[in-house]
Amino acid sequence: MKKFLTEDWVVTFLSIPLLIFAACASFLPNNGISVSADLTELKAWGDIAAFFVIALLLLWIGNKLLGRPLKGLIPSFVVVFAIALFAQWIAKIDAVKYYGFEAVFFSVIFGLIIRNVFHIPEWLKPAIQGEFFIKIGVVCLGATVLFSDVMKSGAAGLIQAVLVVGIVWFFGYWLARKLKVERATAMTLASGCSICGVSACITAAGVAGTDKKQLSYIISVVLIIVVPMIYLMPWLAKLVVPMVVDDPAIQNEIIGAWIGGTIDTTSGVGASSEMAGEVAQKTAIVVKATQNVLIGVVAFFIALYLSTRSGEGKKSNRPSFGIVWEKFPKFILGFVIASAVFSILQAEDLLTLNAKGKIVETSMAKNFSTFFFSLSFVCIGMDTRLKDIISRENRNALWAFLGAQTFNICVTFLIAWLMFGVVKPAVWPTEAKAAEPKVEAAAPQTNALTIPVEPAAAETDVEVVEFEKLENQEAATDENAPAAEAAK
Repeated sequence: MKKFLTEDWVVTFLSIPLLIFAACASFLPNNGISVSADLTELKAWGDIAAFFVIALLLLWIGNKLLGRPLKGLIPSFVVVFAIALFAQWIAKIDAVKYYGFEAVFFSVIFGLIIRNVFHIPEWLKPAIQGEFFIKIGVVCLGATVLFSDVMKSGAAGLIQAVLVVGIVWFFGYWLARKLKVERATAMTLASGCSICGVSACITAAGVAGTDKKQLSYIISVVLIIVVPMIYLMPWLAKLVVPMVVDDPAIQNEIIGAWIGGTIDTTSGVGASSEMAGEVAQKTAIVVKATQNVLIGVVAFFIALYLSTRSGEGKKSNRPSFGIVWEKFPKFILGFVIASAVFSILQAEDLLTLNAKGKIVETSMAKNFSTFFFSLSFVCIGMDTRLKDIISRENRNALWAFLGAQTFNICVTFLIAWLMFGVVKPAVWPTEAKAAEPKVEAAAPQTNALTIPVEPAAAETDVEVVEFEKLENQEAATDENAPAAEAAK
């Protein structure tokens, strides 16, 4: 029994009630609980109270099972919760949301301010447990990663996601190591750049054992760089894509696939692709969702690789299954199982869709994931000194990320053009192409190059009818000619 009393197992078991709650959210008023930007309503404060009770209860039970002190836990958690709530509220503001800044960014900033401007008293330390909150957030995140997202993108989107994630991840890791970035940090950096930013960084960091200070730094870099990319990518895509493809419908799909594969946050993808049009936005979101599915795959292989290593650059003599299982982070199993269960529930039509076509229950799981991530990054910020962030190693990590992101932009364009501009139009029918006949039907009024087949046919029929009438009139004239002559 003692082997299950580790943090990985405990957080996995504690996440089960959260996932059950998320799966039953459609039976609750307003489809569950959430942090609202409007705090003037009574429901908003009721939801906040629910989040507080749930998080505190899980933390208390976790500390009890792990043998950690319970004294002073409640007042400490009140402060951590309040800071995370404030970060959540700011991230909900429309202007902030548009620029792609997520709650975790403000959480770590507020934590850093408190840590570096004010002294952290002893009574505040019991609830500063960043890893505990992160792992619960990762398990809940698994419920939002559904297999159906892969199917929506089709084979082209799936192939692009696999190629981009694989190529960019290995390049980012290689470049980071060349710049003397520590191995675990390099893995986290490569995951954030190649997959989906914050969520990938957090998941990879939990598996690789990345230092909390390094994790907060990388996430800050990701969220800062995503802002100019929101505006850069639509402009660059509209400039470059027409140079290689003439068909506007195919251009839009390539633009969407390029944006979805390069911008590191889902909210950033949505904001950026909106500037490129409806077709591009739809393709971008689906491609990004497909890449998100690969979070668990990458985390699994990272864990598998690290579990067979006994130290930096040294392989275990006998990497048996027992050794792999012992070192494997168990909360990743929770992530994978949650993803599989919710995907099966969706496939069996056991999950309810709301009016916008979103699965209500997974949005509730997303709310849990986001809030626990906010709690974790408040703790990370409160445990980090700024002078540790601006070290030479971190500067190298910044250069590694910028180099990997530049490489990501280039290679993703090539893959997007190949899959959506060459392979997909030739092999698989596209929605854009299917809609083309509707466009061509209206084209004769404005496009002189279009041949109006049906109207031409109608004119020909009229001419035939008129010709037949003329022949009949001439024939009648010929028949009546003798009678007219006799009358004279």
